[in-house]
Amino acid sequence: MPRADLVVECPVFDSFRVQQVAGMFDVPLAEKATSRFSVELPERNEDWQVGLIVGPSGSGKSTVARKFYADQLYHRADWPRDKAIIDCFPDVPIRKAIELLTAVGFGSSPAWVKPYDVLSCGEQFRCDLAKALAIAEFGMRTAEVDGSQELHASVQEPHAVLPLVVFDEFTSVVDRQVARACSTAIAKGIRRGNVPCKFIAVTCHYDVAQWLEADWVLDMATSTLQRRRLRRPAIELEIHRCRMAAWQLFKRHHYLTGTLGTGSRCYLATWEGEPVTFCATLPVIPKKGHRRFSRIVTLPDYQGMGIGMRVVAAVAALHRGEGHRINVTSSHPSLINHCRRSALWKAINVKKTGSSSRNVANLSAYRSSKGRAVVSFEYLGDEENHEFQ
Repeated sequence: MPRADLVVECPVFDSFRVQQVAGMFDVPLAEKATSRFSVELPERNEDWQVGLIVGPSGSGKSTVARKFYADQLYHRADWPRDKAIIDCFPDVPIRKAIELLTAVGFGSSPAWVKPYDVLSCGEQFRCDLAKALAIAEFGMRTAEVDGSQELHASVQEPHAVLPLVVFDEFTSVVDRQVARACSTAIAKGIRRGNVPCKFIAVTCHYDVAQWLEADWVLDMATSTLQRRRLRRPAIELEIHRCRMAAWQLFKRHHYLTGTLGTGSRCYLATWEGEPVTFCATLPVIPKKGHRRFSRIVTLPDYQGMGIGMRVVAAVAALHRGEGHRINVTSSHPSLINHCRRSALWKAINVKKTGSSSRNVANLSAYRSSKGRAVVSFEYLGDEENHEFQ
């Protein structure tokens, strides 16, 4: 385990105002101002996935990060004003770019086609996170070939050390709810192997430690290293039947622009009293006792935590309890991957070109999946207790 004794110096410039401050506050003056830090950090090849360097402002967090991880420290990119977010990952396959954006909790496809400058602070922060992960995963696989960058598809050896991402000022520009969601999303993506890297957050906010489920925490306030994996707090949701009016808060975050269909059953999930997820179901025409999810939206500030599909499973279980069959159809890679992994869902149909709208042409609000590749799943259910852990 490496230990470093760091000495940071800067000159003290003699001026009239410097002398005034020294006299007013009894500040001792010397030719140089000096700070010393003595810390230890885990080796990169040790068994850990997520680390945290935390401490108050001025405690030396960034100094230590630069000393130990100069080459892996992410520097915020200059995002072009004339390009959509999804176009700002030129060396990354489109499916992988979507996976990275989803892995950091930025799963709203309507926002992917917007430029960085028009996004909220929380959305911009997630984009920076995705860019840092893309650089780590794909940047190390590029090489100069005839003066141009070529992406190599070589597979890493099993014993190879994973790329490392070190992100300074982690969650410093977002509110604490977004910080919790981002921390949960990035930790989940790394631990599931969706993002093949190790990650170190550098921040002054102690509240992200549990949501990151950090394997180790270096507290710069005391220069102590704590080596144990923290556990994320439980997320306790309440699900309510609601009126269609609740859709107004969620509709602009959905990739379909159609309004809710007549006969929709609407459900609202809240966390600590705040709305987080909306979903609605409709009858499957013309199948009696068969319904489908027509809308599923989790607000951007809560995306990436696994809330959306937990709510969907809970609502699907309610329908099954009433004797209904219930399906979900989607083109979103995150939802499709979740359902394929889950024993609660079974794939029943794959339509590479979507579905036709000829049977529902008289329904003005209906938006078919024509032209979009979609996968349909049926909820099977089991005896599992649906807890939001």
